[in-house]
Amino acid sequence: MTSGHYAPINGLNMYYEIHGEGQPLVLLHGNFSAIGTSFGQMIPELAKTRQIVAIDQQGHGRTADIDRPLSPAQMAKDTIALLDYLGLKQVDIFGYSNGSVVALQIAIEHPVLVRKLVLMAITYNTTGLHEGLLEGIKQLQPEHLAGSKWQEEYARVAPQPENWPLLVEKTKTMDENLPDWSAETIQALKSPALIIGGDNDIIRPEHTIEMFKLLGGAVMRMDGSLSQSQLAILPGTSHEMLVDRPEWLVSMATYFLNVPVKA
Repeated sequence: MTSGHYAPINGLNMYYEIHGEGQPLVLLHGNFSAIGTSFGQMIPELAKTRQIVAIDQQGHGRTADIDRPLSPAQMAKDTIALLDYLGLKQVDIFGYSNGSVVALQIAIEHPVLVRKLVLMAITYNTTGLHEGLLEGIKQLQPEHLAGSKWQEEYARVAPQPENWPLLVEKTKTMDENLPDWSAETIQALKSPALIIGGDNDIIRPEHTIEMFKLLGGAVMRMDGSLSQSQLAILPGTSHEMLVDRPEWLVSMATYFLNVPVKA
């Protein structure tokens, strides 16, 4: 059963849902999306073994927009403030698309807070995106997304559904200023991560594999030991289709999260 709440966070009336009991798992949605379109198919299964904390970020879903830009850095601050509001001292985070960038930002800045990460469709710098993608995003107009699952969800749940064009414009500006983390920053990440991509994602598969390598993966060790981080490339899967693979994602995420973190 959905358990929806609002919290006063950094000027926002921030919407979040809590499902289930157990180790907290925070769900962070992607651009134009919200809790339902990013994680609606996964929450019922994930909540069987974990306490799910699902968040609608600024201007998304049931969280109304305010007069400030969108950015992964600000979304990270809002998420951290909500977790503090809820009294959560250590969590796992599952981020999709821009939500994975927000999750990575949190883990880099607050390593004690984040036990493990599931990063789906993650790019740690803009070289990870297919050539021409950012130029294409600049041309995006609200009507291009008319009738999409994201626009329909926004129209159904947003406090101010007439702000859809504003969300599109703010998102375009945010995507022009994505973080560019160095390889050294990724190598220094303390939280083990499950990196998930689609074989036809907007993220180049080479970039996804390179990030896994930076986290200590793709190495043959003579003692047979494995990196604490893991990699999954889903076959026959585009960026949008990733969230439509709930059986795969729940199984892989649950397996990864249940493995104890080595000191």
